[in-house]
Amino acid sequence: MMKPEFQVAQAFKSIARNEHIKSYVQQSTELYALLLQAAKRFVTGETRHEGIVIAKELITKGYHTSLEYIGENTLDIEECYKAKNEFWNLIGDIGALSMKQTVSLDLSHIGLSIDPEISYIYLMELAEKAKVHGTTLMISMEESSKAADILSIYKKTTEQYPNVGITIQAHLYRSNNDIQELLHYPGKIRVVKGAYQEVSDIAMNQQYLQIVEQLVENNHPVSIATHDEILIKEMEKRQYFSQSNVEIEMLYGIRPDMLSDLKNKGHKVRVYLTYGKEWYLYLCHRIAEYPENLYRAVIDMMHSSAVQQSREY
Repeated sequence: MMKPEFQVAQAFKSIARNEHIKSYVQQSTELYALLLQAAKRFVTGETRHEGIVIAKELITKGYHTSLEYIGENTLDIEECYKAKNEFWNLIGDIGALSMKQTVSLDLSHIGLSIDPEISYIYLMELAEKAKVHGTTLMISMEESSKAADILSIYKKTTEQYPNVGITIQAHLYRSNNDIQELLHYPGKIRVVKGAYQEVSDIAMNQQYLQIVEQLVENNHPVSIATHDEILIKEMEKRQYFSQSNVEIEMLYGIRPDMLSDLKNKGHKVRVYLTYGKEWYLYLCHRIAEYPENLYRAVIDMMHSSAVQQSREY
């Protein structure tokens, strides 16, 4: 029988992509405002300016940042072009603030769902822009049906632009095999758990550690993207964070206290920031990833102070 947590995750994944529900939310002034309030725990705002303002604050405090203009599965070619231009401007803005920042994106936001070749052409343009600004361009992993195309595009791009990285989901059985091949490419690898587990929690942590261990032992650039305190303590024990090729990345609004402690210990830390009109999609994904975030969302709708506390780094 399917676990309730998995059922919730599947439900919110479906809600996130249901255009009728999305349209209803957008047309309801009251509901839109309430849900936006909840989303602000995880999202900087609806505009690039809001994302840049918070990124600047974090950079001055000693954090590295990764920014993303939210969106995925775009099926309109004109919208894909607009998204590519938004990422172009984002790279310029964050690059003007500081070197060694990151811009993240879903390839399906810039054409993958229409034609993989479109997303490849746009990615190459963005990779060149990012190279000029000393910025890393991090490709997110999406549904398993897109994995082959995403990995293929990544490999072609990073051979020319080593500032382009890729995300690997530890919950997928295929990930261990993927890592063996990806070690031959120069781009940074971001390791996430993934929202929809194929393995148990204990097996998940073991698999996550195995992947990170391979990357660390091979001195490969790696971003350890997790909020799991057990995993983090184990990796601290192994002294992974003391290595120059390793960083810790956490989502904006989740465990800022833990990330602050890690920074104060001298570890390289990065905050993953998002912005855009598609915040509804992102909120649903955060609840799907960790269903208990639904309770937080309800509290945040009623108490803006709870949101503000989650933004204190």
